[in-house]
Parts: sequence; structure tokens; C-alpha cells
Amino acid sequence: MSALRPTPEIVPFEAAMTGACERILAALPEWFGIPATNEEYIHGLAKRTAFVARLDGTEVGFLALERHFPAAAEIHVLAVDPTRHRQGIGRALVSHAEAWLRSEGVEILHVKTLGPSDPHPPYADTRAFYAAEGFRPVFETTALWGPENPALVLVKFL
Repeated sequence: MSALRPTPEIVPFEAAMTGACERILAALPEWFGIPATNEEYIHGLAKRTAFVARLDGTEVGFLALERHFPAAAEIHVLAVDPTRHRQGIGRALVSHAEAWLRSEGVEILHVKTLGPSDPHPPYADTRAFYAAEGFRPVFETTALWGPENPALVLVKFL
């Protein structure tokens, strides 16, 4: 019998959480290894709808949403402390965001990640996570991030 996982508390992002979010991104260089992009993610938290996951009062993950149209939104960034991977924190953040988006009338949620034509192993895990959360691939393109970083767009109907 496996031990029960603690349920994270999901709270709205506050400026005081910025350092914790920076620490989480810095601990994930396989996914978030571009300093300028990381800086944009961090500065964007205050401008977007963002949620933070806490366990025992410690920030262990965060998610930010981008609202493109009234009925459609994007997961702009999702990051979980690597020591907490596979503990349901990402799932809790996505579930919370989906519930909030449904309450706002959003019908479609999408996310972009590195496409399968790039064999970088950490992103195979990312794609598997989103598939398990009900996202389906729509298309892969090099038009967004360039030929060295094919972007896969995944969509979920809420």
C-alpha cells in the first residue's frame, strides 16, 4: 500500500512568492534553461492569472494563464520543484486552473511545449503529463520558436 500524498494548497500568486518561483525555475534547467525567458515568466506572473502550490507553507510549484480570447486560454508556464515531481502537484495546479477558467466561461485550454520531433527526454515526460491531463496534440510547428525548437500545441476542451 502506497503512502498518501499530501494535497497541495493552491493559492493566487502574490509578489512575495516571486523568489520561490525563481528558485523553482532555476532548479529546472532541462526545461527552463534560457535566462531571458525565465525572467519573462517571473515578471509575467504579476500580469497574468497565476496560482502557486504550497506544501506545509512552502511554495513547490506555480502555473500562469494567458487569456487570448473570452473562450480560450493558455497555460503560459507550469513549473514544479523537481524534488516534488510525480506527487500530484502539477495535476493539482492544472485542475485548479481549469476550475477557475470554467467559472470564467472559458471553454478551451491550450499549452505549447517542445514537440516530439525533438527527442529531448524531459519533454517526452512533459507531453505524457499533458496527455494524462486530457490534452490532445493539434499540430507541431517551427514557426513559433524556430527550427531548433519545434513547438507542439495541445488542446483540451473544458
